[in-house]
Amino acid sequence: MKGNTKQLISLFLNIVIVILTFVGIYLTFFVRTKDGYFLTKGISNFKYFTVLSNVFCGAVALIYLIELITRRADKSKATGKYLCVIRILKVMAVTAVGLTFVQIIAFLGPLYGYAKMYKGANLYFHLIIPILAMVDYIVTDLGDIPFRDTIWGIVPTLLYGVIYYINIIINGIGEWPNGNDWYGFMNWGMPGAIAIMAGSLFVSFLIGCILRKLNSICATRRSP
Repeated sequence: MKGNTKQLISLFLNIVIVILTFVGIYLTFFVRTKDGYFLTKGISNFKYFTVLSNVFCGAVALIYLIELITRRADKSKATGKYLCVIRILKVMAVTAVGLTFVQIIAFLGPLYGYAKMYKGANLYFHLIIPILAMVDYIVTDLGDIPFRDTIWGIVPTLLYGVIYYINIIINGIGEWPNGNDWYGFMNWGMPGAIAIMAGSLFVSFLIGCILRKLNSICATRRSP
């Protein structure tokens, strides 16, 4: 894949990600989807990892898009410092939405039904944006991605998990559906909740490693 073609694909994918993020935000905050799971009203939607990760992913796509357009306009090349920053931001964003994608496919979809998991804004946040973000990460020229960068991928999951459990410890579990354990992680007690957290961190790290490898494979097939 030639460099110019690769940049155009990345440009297109990031434009679509930004647009669909705004679509998802609109549907999440202004359109109440009947029978949609893990959606509530207004700003309280920010308690969900799915919403936070997708908004973050859209913001990273917008930042990268602005820089990419600017760089193409003046024909300059990305500096090593810029590539380091964008790699970290992208691996954090793509790993976060990738975790959402995997959790729906492997756990929540079979548990609650895929039809409900992909309804309304969740169609974009659970499926379309994560897939586009992962494809973009694979084809984008990020230079040689150091293995240590994949560690950054677990940061969003770790921060969310710590805040999630601190909130439960301080304010209690509460009662469904208005309690503080909206994902039901405490249904198996604290040991089960810790196991779920550890599993989520491992999956996040694994996603980062897989995408790093696929990016490397894609890079080796690019024409000079």
